[in-house]
Amino acid sequence: MIAAMPTVAFTPQLRRFTETPEVESAAATLRAALEDAFAVNPRLRGYVLDEQGHLRPNVVVFIDGRRCDDRVRLADPVQPASRVHVMQALSGG
Repeated sequence: MIAAMPTVAFTPQLRRFTETPEVESAAATLRAALEDAFAVNPRLRGYVLDEQGHLRPNVVVFIDGRRCDDRVRLADPVQPASRVHVMQALSGG
């Protein structure tokens, strides 16, 4: 039997700027899962995290449909079958 792994998926808006592969990760926290995605495409880091390593103000992350609580440490837990969605907020008028 194959063990389930958390999956990190990025919003289609980021595809305009860089590759946004869906990444499986053995991570137990949001930060570790994101680091696995950044290892696949390092350019994603600058679109998702600021210079201090915190989520950018225009980025929202959902874990299993629930908005992440910790935008600084990114310590929200990720379960083996979790789906992590990284979304860039839309703006304009």
